[in-house]
Amino acid sequence: MKKGLFSCILLGITSWTHAADIIGTWRTVDDKTGYVRAYIKIEKQSDDTYIGKIIKDFPAPGETPLTQCRNCPAPFTNKPIIGLTILQKMKVDPDNPNHYIDGEVLDPRAGKLYHGKARLNASGNRLTLRGYIGISMIGRSQTWIRQE
Repeated sequence: MKKGLFSCILLGITSWTHAADIIGTWRTVDDKTGYVRAYIKIEKQSDDTYIGKIIKDFPAPGETPLTQCRNCPAPFTNKPIIGLTILQKMKVDPDNPNHYIDGEVLDPRAGKLYHGKARLNASGNRLTLRGYIGISMIGRSQTWIRQE
C-alpha cells in the first residue's frame, strides 16, 4: 500500500516538474542593444512543431520601421512584417523537454535564415533562442521574455 501511494506521489511530482510549453506571446530583446524589438506569438502545429509570428514590431530609436521583409529569402521576400513567420519547424528535444531543436529562425532586419534551437528556463518565462549557420557555436542568442 505504501509503495503504491509513494509511486502516485512521485508521478504527481514528476508531472509538476515537466517542462512548460513555449506556446504564447513573447517579447524579443535584441542581444546587442537591449531594445525590445517585437512581440512574437508562438503556436504549436498539428505535426508537433512550433511556429512563431510577429504580432507587433518595435523599431529601435532613429530606425525606420520595417513594413516588409525586403531582403529576406524566398518565400519570405516582400512579405509584411506583421504576421511574418520568423520561427518554424522547432520541436521538443526528446532527450530534454526544456530544449527545442531543429528549427529555423528568420532575422527580418538582416534578411537571413538560420538554423535554430531554444532553451526554456525552469520557470517557463524566458526562452533563449540561438540562431546559427552550420554549428551552434557560431551564432547569436537572444532572450525572449514571456508576456503575461
